[in-house]
Amino acid sequence: MRMEIPAPAKVLDAIRAPFAEAGALALDAPILQPLGLLLDLAGEGLRERLFVVQGDGAAEEALRPDFTIPAVRAFIESGKTIGRYAYEGHAYRVAPRGSERAEQFLQIGLEVFEAGDATGADAEIAAMAWRSAAAGGRKDLTLLLGDVGLFGAFIDSLDLAAPLAARLKRAFGSPRRLRAELDGAAEAERAASRGGERLAGLLTNLPESEATAVLEEVWALAGIEPVGGRSAGEIVHRLAERAALARATRLREDQAQLIRRFLAVSDAPREAFAAIALLGGSGRRELEAALGAWARRLDALRAEGVPTEAMRFSAAFGRNFGYYDGMLFEVRSAALPDDQPVAAGGRYDGLPGRLGARVQTGAVGCMVRPGRAWVGGRP
Repeated sequence: MRMEIPAPAKVLDAIRAPFAEAGALALDAPILQPLGLLLDLAGEGLRERLFVVQGDGAAEEALRPDFTIPAVRAFIESGKTIGRYAYEGHAYRVAPRGSERAEQFLQIGLEVFEAGDATGADAEIAAMAWRSAAAGGRKDLTLLLGDVGLFGAFIDSLDLAAPLAARLKRAFGSPRRLRAELDGAAEAERAASRGGERLAGLLTNLPESEATAVLEEVWALAGIEPVGGRSAGEIVHRLAERAALARATRLREDQAQLIRRFLAVSDAPREAFAAIALLGGSGRRELEAALGAWARRLDALRAEGVPTEAMRFSAAFGRNFGYYDGMLFEVRSAALPDDQPVAAGGRYDGLPGRLGARVQTGAVGCMVRPGRAWVGGRP
């Protein structure tokens, strides 16, 4: 198992310092975590990154891949309505590449469970992670921002049928699934334009009474005499039902193009949000609210000391852990690959409820990897 080069004690103290005033309880998280729970919450795609072991019972377990889920469980078990949990310990994951089968690394972090000012809490946590990461000595850091909820608000602005909108939102965390949804729109339109479906498309765009008259006229011109089958009115009604079902489950190519343009937005935050505002559809209330929250969040990040020029927003940015449902961020170093962030975190308001919390609360957290933050570490 590969281990990161430990940061010197003085550097480690500097990396810890931003968390010292968080007013948090120390989290004692078991090293073994239930595998089934991790996969249920984070998605089956996480399995390949987990170090799976056989526990004392029959169920498989995994070495602790991170501290978020243990923190949520500790908060629920406390019976309190608010809580802050700080941690420092090793996490274990299978290496995504290279000859080593697994890696062990130190994480320092904070998980916050509080209702109230979500945008302020987001900024507090992201800025804390930024200061901690910067304390390692790197001068090439960028704060990459994203938002699962903003994608959802954009989808809602397009006034799609509810089943289709829900499917697209679920696909956001999986680039492969989302790409399949978008690519499928063009193929569906090509299929609909072939052969007899052209006539069906024309008929479904007319009122049923007019469509029935058109179909009867086509039959007359073609010399068709229906025998024992459906009437023209019945056929038109059935076509209308099929068209309504297709609209509820299929994305049009023009809608897919709008979503692609949204996902392509990657810029300084204010420029990015201006571009997104121009793309939104007619149902804009939630989108405008989400963009307004980002304006406040950016002001708070600057007030917390994050340099404006260091921030970037990417509309397509997501994280592998499938339970995030709001703001996301990573602190990245130009000296490290994009899949090796120095710090990361985000909002996951829905996770406590999924784990059985009876009181609804906000949930946001972050982690820093000192081995990456330290400028003397890898590379």
